[in-house]
Amino acid sequence: MLQGSILQKLGDAHRSGTPGKRPLNFGVYYKNTLVALCHALEDAILAADYQPMMLTAFQRGKWYLQEADRYGDIADRSQQVVILAGTDAGFLEHPTSHKANVDLVTLDPADPVAQEWHLIIVSPDYTAMVLCQELSEEDYEVAGKPQTDLERKFYGLWTFEPNLVQETAGLMIDHAGRYNPTLQAQLQQQLTQIVERSQHPEALCNKPTADHLGDIVMRVIDYLEDNQQTDQQKHHALANNLTSNELQALLRIAQLIDQTDISNPNAAAEVATLAEAMGQLLDLPAWQLHRLRLAGLLHRIAFLQPIETVLSSRDSDHLAAPASPVIPGVKVLRKMQRLKAIATILTHQTECWDGSGTPAGLSGDEIPLESRILALLADFQQNLTQGRSGGLDEMETVLQAYQSCQQKANGQFDPKLVEALGLLVSAMQQGMSLPVALPKIAAGLWLLDSHSEEELLSGGLGIEPEETITPSR
Repeated sequence: MLQGSILQKLGDAHRSGTPGKRPLNFGVYYKNTLVALCHALEDAILAADYQPMMLTAFQRGKWYLQEADRYGDIADRSQQVVILAGTDAGFLEHPTSHKANVDLVTLDPADPVAQEWHLIIVSPDYTAMVLCQELSEEDYEVAGKPQTDLERKFYGLWTFEPNLVQETAGLMIDHAGRYNPTLQAQLQQQLTQIVERSQHPEALCNKPTADHLGDIVMRVIDYLEDNQQTDQQKHHALANNLTSNELQALLRIAQLIDQTDISNPNAAAEVATLAEAMGQLLDLPAWQLHRLRLAGLLHRIAFLQPIETVLSSRDSDHLAAPASPVIPGVKVLRKMQRLKAIATILTHQTECWDGSGTPAGLSGDEIPLESRILALLADFQQNLTQGRSGGLDEMETVLQAYQSCQQKANGQFDPKLVEALGLLVSAMQQGMSLPVALPKIAAGLWLLDSHSEEELLSGGLGIEPEETITPSR
């Protein structure tokens, strides 16, 4: 990373071992992926009244000029738009540049930020960012710099995490201050106000919901899939990069769900680890272990609720089973065609072995195996978390969590899976450890395989996929 760049400063602030900071997970992105991703995140501003502060960095003014008309529309729905870019003919003359809430910062050619591509959106109800730096000629190694513009590669990350987006916005504002101290003071005051308002109980940036962040994720997947259909005939690597980021969008919303649950912030990673261990105990094939792990990482998305439900029942159990066949969170998953099997698994994780569950009242082996495994292990993990918070030692916590699951065998849970969990618990009591690692979101494409699109239910059982609503663009 270039010394003095925004990406380098953020990376240094999150080095492993830094108190209160978690290491960042960087990936490589093709330009076509970043164009689709940025347009999707920007369109969320046009679709709602977030009135955000938007901070952007273009490598050259000509790239800004390609987006300048669009940015005029965005400025009309934003509190402030700040654009950092190297100067080019027409950069300062375009009408968007003259809007009262639009500020241009002309970067020195030697400024490392002139090699970066940033989009930072900050408001109490919506935060998102793309933070990337173009690979150098040395990074491309023997292959050399690509001849096609859309095949250029960038190194960085993107996220919806409010704290990380706000932190990066502060770095961007400080950098702009080198060129315009007055603008820096103005932006810092605005950011402080946004951060304060983000702590309000009604602020949506800390409340993942199906018809807010879920809609934004569906829009991201739409844009990426549209580009994939265009590019897959031209370049297999470009298409794979787009698919990887569709999956990243879902993993990032799952990550945010965990981060906003103070009482159980590691649920997805722990359930995924337990599910993979259970699958190995059951001698499942490698592709099914991958599917189980991915379903575990994404399992809480199924419980996303509409905004009205979240705001009206803030103190209710957010993991309550869906009460009807309309499962808003699963609609988000169904947006990605290659997750048909995962969507089915998560739809039916609230079924019960005795047929008393929802949403389809399936019973016994009618329920997909992965759904039964997830249901059991999500309950087990929740019990573990509650036991730890109650001050019990680890082995006592594990035993009590298992005994709670035993009491639900033959009713809520598959009795054979409860027996298998008992074997796993015995191994844990004898010293077997299950290291829980947060997923490397930028490198999760390996979790998808040829079985990801298969139909798990036969004979018309279960809930038929509903037509997915495409968000307006």
